[in-house]
Amino acid sequence: MACTKEEVIAVLKRADAVCFDVDSTICPDEGIDEFAKHLEVGDKVKLLTKEAMDGNMTFQEALAQRIAIINPTRDRLESFLASRSPSPTPGAKKLVEKLRSLGAHVYLVSGGFAEIISPTAKVLDIPAEDIKANRFLYYYTGECAGVDEKQPTCRSGGKAEVLSQLKSSHGFKNMVMIGDGATDLEACPPADAFIGFGANVVRNLVKEKAGWFVHSFQEIIDVL
Repeated sequence: MACTKEEVIAVLKRADAVCFDVDSTICPDEGIDEFAKHLEVGDKVKLLTKEAMDGNMTFQEALAQRIAIINPTRDRLESFLASRSPSPTPGAKKLVEKLRSLGAHVYLVSGGFAEIISPTAKVLDIPAEDIKANRFLYYYTGECAGVDEKQPTCRSGGKAEVLSQLKSSHGFKNMVMIGDGATDLEACPPADAFIGFGANVVRNLVKEKAGWFVHSFQEIIDVL
């Protein structure tokens, strides 16, 4: 695992796969927090999100509690998605395009929900099969039946599991993980390098332990 800034940049320059976190990284906000705000339960959910991202609560504990508060029926989800337009963090699209031009495969790996991520992924021209995230399950009535537990991202350590599967399936040799949270930091290894991202929120644990911590996507673009 690359530990210094120079080592991280060296892996980045020869990367064959780059995995981005979504909430507070590719997107400037936390999707599930915004969903909760739309339903007027934002403060309760935001506190649980912070506890999970700071590493003070297991991801599955925080996820279960947030879902219970939100009660994300299909109608509620559709109303939320209709109320907002995808708005990636500045520089995200340019960086994704640059990485692809250099031969890297780009993935979105998130503890958020694919249904909420998809509009932003479309802006970035990232296909649905390259979104590795949670998914809601629904009864035919439209009531939420819970979370698809077959997705590794619904539990702590899930991002590392996803990256391991990608490496195994595609033979990637130089994989970079970029993200703002403790769950992103946990994914290196199997990622060969980790870039801490602080444009939208700075988490002290990540800033302290990342070999390279950046405050904008432009910093990454500049070294490429």
